[in-house]
Amino acid sequence: MFEKFMNIDTVSEIRARSFIYFGFGAIKKMNDIAELMKAKGINRVLVVSSHSAYKTSGAWDPIEQALREKGMEWILYDKVTPNPDTTAIDEATAQAKEFGAQAVIGIGGGSPIDTAKSVAILAEYPDQNAESLFEWKFAPEKALPIVAVNLTHGTGTEGNRVAVASIVEKKFKPAIAYECLYPTWSIDDPDLMMSLPPKQILYTSIDALNHVIEAATTKITNPFAITLAREVIALVVRYLPVAMKNPKDRTARYHLAYAALLGGISFDNGFLHYTHALEHPLSGKCPSITHGLGLAMLLPAVIKNIYAARADVLADILSPIIPDLKPEGSDTEKAARGIEKWLFEVGAKQKLTDEGFSESDIAELADLVFSTPSLTVLLSVAPTNATREAVEQIFRESLKPLDF
Repeated sequence: MFEKFMNIDTVSEIRARSFIYFGFGAIKKMNDIAELMKAKGINRVLVVSSHSAYKTSGAWDPIEQALREKGMEWILYDKVTPNPDTTAIDEATAQAKEFGAQAVIGIGGGSPIDTAKSVAILAEYPDQNAESLFEWKFAPEKALPIVAVNLTHGTGTEGNRVAVASIVEKKFKPAIAYECLYPTWSIDDPDLMMSLPPKQILYTSIDALNHVIEAATTKITNPFAITLAREVIALVVRYLPVAMKNPKDRTARYHLAYAALLGGISFDNGFLHYTHALEHPLSGKCPSITHGLGLAMLLPAVIKNIYAARADVLADILSPIIPDLKPEGSDTEKAARGIEKWLFEVGAKQKLTDEGFSESDIAELADLVFSTPSLTVLLSVAPTNATREAVEQIFRESLKPLDF
């Protein structure tokens, strides 16, 4: 249990800031959101999405109808791709400025919503661009109102202050986190997620799982982050196999969506460390790698690194996956092997060598960990000493299945 290492004299910031409509049929609440936007004097909106998901998911028709009925004008930017980059953000921002957008609606998973969040900031800072934003060259304090219409159950970005984008030419994939990035309103409607293919169900759910394992074990975690972690892991373990077997199972999809939302709030409170800090260089170097897959390949080696330092917490929150872990720290091998076994069982069987990485890539990947803006901040709150040697060892142990 976490009580043993939690300093009760520390004042924690408990974060749950966005107004979120959750559940089947939540997209109908777009009528209420449009009315509230109109009352705030918002008449022009930039809509940000990928090429087709906003339509194929069923999200667009009710959104368009709500905007039309309130007499609002909109313009669409639909060029967002997985692992979005700063070029796309700058393009969308230029469109927003030219149109005179007063709010931004992001429709999609983490990529479109994070792009929408970034545009919302840059529309308020005409002398800045996406690269300066993601290289932390200024600290924004304002953004246009953001509406997040979430189409996946993974990132949790609809409930937190975080955004991620790649700077392609530098192979950087940094993150930013600012108060002004909280969506004003969010919609989590599992009905819009039902068209996700099994691989996306798998990897988005693994993303949610990683969020809470990391958030619960940082140096700056709080009781709320750990409490959410327990629930998220239990839900993912119970319902991911059901959804993989039958993607149309509404109950499973509902609970996976809820788990992802809680995961996003958990890491907004507890932050992240190794797994995300090391995954971003993987997909920064090779944008075709799905974020959740990158996390899955790294997680067993990360558990091996941190178990002894956070055995109390991990024995507790990982119990749905690995029962009877010892909380005094002697079960490192059991915990790491247990996580890898579970990942393989649900379908995440790849390791870094399967994706084309080798020992010769480790030095460059480690360089990116320590040079990409924001990633050393994550490492600074890891529960063990995040040296270059430790980082390289995690990459090395992730090349193939663990060998103790």
